[in-house]
Amino acid sequence: MPVNKGDDMIPISDANPTRRLPLMNLTLIAVNVAVFLYEVSLPAPQLDRLIATWGMTSTGTLVALANPAHAPIAVWETLITSQFLHAGWAHILGNMLFLWVFGDNIEDVLGHFAYLVFYLLSGIAAGIAQAVVLGPSLVPSIGASGAIAGVLGAYLLLYPWARIGVLVPLFIIFWTINIPAIFVIGWWFIQQFLYGIAALTQTAASGIAFWAHIGGFITGMVLILPFAGRAHRSRRTPVYYA
Repeated sequence: MPVNKGDDMIPISDANPTRRLPLMNLTLIAVNVAVFLYEVSLPAPQLDRLIATWGMTSTGTLVALANPAHAPIAVWETLITSQFLHAGWAHILGNMLFLWVFGDNIEDVLGHFAYLVFYLLSGIAAGIAQAVVLGPSLVPSIGASGAIAGVLGAYLLLYPWARIGVLVPLFIIFWTINIPAIFVIGWWFIQQFLYGIAALTQTAASGIAFWAHIGGFITGMVLILPFAGRAHRSRRTPVYYA
């Protein structure tokens, strides 16, 4: 659940044990954090150049899609590099928290390398969806939210009734409750869709790539379909944890 406007439940854990160490998920988290720490070490002008160079723009993506044979390779590269850039501490911490909670189970089903491919493809599809739906823009789009949305889509399809521990704010107090994933992730997707529809009619940009979230989510659900049986078989295998 990438950080975005409208979140009122913050997942912090899930009761869904895995059979293997999620090496790729941990690596993705580490790389994202390392890149962000590099970002914050840069002076503002250099940071702006970094984001302008490696962030994805809808205009560049649409031009590349219209004429892929003549599109510079750098444009295609930004569909991947933009996934590892973040705009601030809340952005990186929120995204990595939700990748930590949900990503290990998807890696457990797919295996290390296939999970990496799944993650990057979800992020690429998310960037393309944002460009196609909202049209040309030279404002760079950055963040792992689209790829993580793919993880959420896969998780919802495979484990709809897994119990998710969430923090729910009540005035100034946060309560921890356990809710099935179908309600936590389902409510998140409904929010993204409603905000995405609203973004189509807004004259000012919200700064949040809702259609990237939607595109990544749907892509994740589609990509995980061939592996659904594998997830169900692993559920029936008894595993003991010390």
